[in-house]
Amino acid sequence: MKRYALALDLKDDEKLIAEYEAYHQAIWPEISESITAAGILNMEIYRIANRLFMVMEVHDTFSFEAKAKADLANPKVMEWEELMWKYQQALPMAKPGEKWLLMDKIFAL
Repeated sequence: MKRYALALDLKDDEKLIAEYEAYHQAIWPEISESITAAGILNMEIYRIANRLFMVMEVHDTFSFEAKAKADLANPKVMEWEELMWKYQQALPMAKPGEKWLLMDKIFAL
């Protein structure tokens, strides 16, 4: 099993943040299916202010590239991603089109 940490910002608007959290309290079944089908064993998202932090524990065969390809071929995932972009904003260092950015582990005990 591998673990990844990723970050993303939300638009700094309390109403939008509340809506975003409400969507994540009841994600669409197709989204859950796409997550598990990709080999993601556990996914958690944390928030402080408008900063999001995601932890993913994945099967050893998990691939970000394969997940991205599968997502592009899934209309419901694409609909979800378009909807979520209403609430999300790229981190300042993100390249055009990037959302969640992979974080570097700098400490472990």
